[in-house]
Amino acid sequence: MIWYRSYTLEEINELFAVNMTGYLGIRATSISSDSMIAEMPVTDKVKQPFGLLHGGASVVLAESIGSVASNMLIDTDKFAAVGLEINANHIRPVTKGTVYATCKLLHQGKTTHVWDIQIKNEKDALICISRLTIAVIKKPTV
Repeated sequence: MIWYRSYTLEEINELFAVNMTGYLGIRATSISSDSMIAEMPVTDKVKQPFGLLHGGASVVLAESIGSVASNMLIDTDKFAAVGLEINANHIRPVTKGTVYATCKLLHQGKTTHVWDIQIKNEKDALICISRLTIAVIKKPTV
């Protein structure tokens, strides 16, 4: 088990229900001992003008799941996990249905985490692969 703190799917989906993730319909569907899965419906909200899943929406899905996963690895009373860098390769188009992001840890250091996030369609075909680097910083005082 890699998690410092265990969240329930309900707790994660409360986080996802607001802001951009809520608008795009992103929901966590599974948490295992070393990975997390989230889904996003392919609606007009996440398509580019030509009717295909927008690459930026795939990146939002990837960064969202990776950021939540990193916050599950740290003491959030003392630290915050924030996106440092993300890249994405868009492999094939999607026009309908649901896409599923699987987030797996590649590296867990004291100040950085690196995640591999694979997004697949309903037929389990790879549509996007992303690598997310997270910076672990001291929690800012407000």
